[in-house]
Amino acid sequence: MKSPYFFLLLVALYTPRLFAQAPAKQPQWSKLYVAPDKRNITRGDGMPFFWLGDTAWELLHRLNREETDYYLKNRADKGFTVIQTVILAELDGLTQPNQYGQLPLVANDPAQPNEAYFRHVDYVVAKANAMGMVVGLLPTWGDKFNKKWGKGPEIFTPQNARTYGQYVGNRYKNRGVVWILGGDRNPETEKHFEIIKAMAEGIRAGNNATQLMTYHPVGPGNSAAFFHKDNWLIMNMVQSGHEAKNLKNYVSVRQNYALFPVKPTLDGEPRYEDIPVNFKAENDYFTAHDARQAAWWAVLSGACGHTYGNNNVWQMYDAAKNAALIGARTHWRRALDQEGAFQVGFVRKLFEAYPWTQLLPEQNVIKNQNPEGAGYQVAARGENRDFLFVYSPIGKAIQVDLAELAAPQLVAHWFNPRDGLMTKIGDFTPSDSVREFRTPVACPTCDWVLVIDNAAQTQAQPALPRR
Repeated sequence: MKSPYFFLLLVALYTPRLFAQAPAKQPQWSKLYVAPDKRNITRGDGMPFFWLGDTAWELLHRLNREETDYYLKNRADKGFTVIQTVILAELDGLTQPNQYGQLPLVANDPAQPNEAYFRHVDYVVAKANAMGMVVGLLPTWGDKFNKKWGKGPEIFTPQNARTYGQYVGNRYKNRGVVWILGGDRNPETEKHFEIIKAMAEGIRAGNNATQLMTYHPVGPGNSAAFFHKDNWLIMNMVQSGHEAKNLKNYVSVRQNYALFPVKPTLDGEPRYEDIPVNFKAENDYFTAHDARQAAWWAVLSGACGHTYGNNNVWQMYDAAKNAALIGARTHWRRALDQEGAFQVGFVRKLFEAYPWTQLLPEQNVIKNQNPEGAGYQVAARGENRDFLFVYSPIGKAIQVDLAELAAPQLVAHWFNPRDGLMTKIGDFTPSDSVREFRTPVACPTCDWVLVIDNAAQTQAQPALPRR
């Protein structure tokens, strides 16, 4: 007769989830904190963290693991640092199972999470972290607490929201996660506010308040309008939205930049590449230029980074599996390589070639007429007056007062947001005073960034490709 310990060993081997496992160790880079300046984010190893997000709302719901690996590698290769996705998905996420036949909750009860479903969430979060990306994780889409439209149903109360929040907060406390509450809904009643507050409290109880948290409002909208002074809201998020060309997302970013207490801010859902303008195909589609314009306007106005989106990718559109929403027309795998996804990465490359956390929005350096509209130019200058970026969306010439910079010798370049290449313009001195810089090409989609730098430092020389 075999020893009873033999059978215990078999159980341990074949049913490992019955046994407690050591918590996953969180790599230092994935621990995110608010930087001392309160405007930027820093990693646990002390390095600045540039938020370059991608909206993959249906990632957990519509892709299997092989497809997930393909998607995540594509985004990591392009330099994305954050993947924004949702546990309780928007598109019938409570009643349509994931690709492994699992629903997230038992009987649609937030207090009864389905372990099998969450093991897939575990996989995706861990895989993204392993590829060097943080997950901007929405516990739920907003229709589950405020069903103004969408599938719903409303399942949250303040009581079960706290229970659910504590469950997910504890489950992912050792992972590279930023929590994003809301899910394209604004709180409109006292109960809505109570639900959001309870969920935030639950998450903080579960993770010992060790992870960043923000709120994703309806567009155009701003988390600061509802929660800015709440302690759980660590950073602000704008949704500038998809209603029109040339949406002034810099306005909301600047408004948040001026608020007290000071908190990081970013545009977490701007106009998506390849989505119809105002959701109607007859209005034409947003292009890569629209995506670039939103990104540069935001980051040079004080944002701590930016989120890109593609209409085909957020919904993981596949004509063989699901209906097209909001004019989707390209399989998600092909859409991953539409040009805007490459070009938002050039924003990060330019910033990280410089001490970018020292940038301060500074419109006064622009001396030409600069009316708001498609060609509105936006500028930021280093706090030591040693470098300057000016973005020109349609290639209009830029007049700059070089006396605004402190270095005795200056060098100017054009940075091309479309291909990421630098072209030298020439050497200058502050005594040249107001100088006009004409872009290499001007056209409705020919955007340029003027880069003026201390010639003695030339920080970007080894970091950026040049013509």
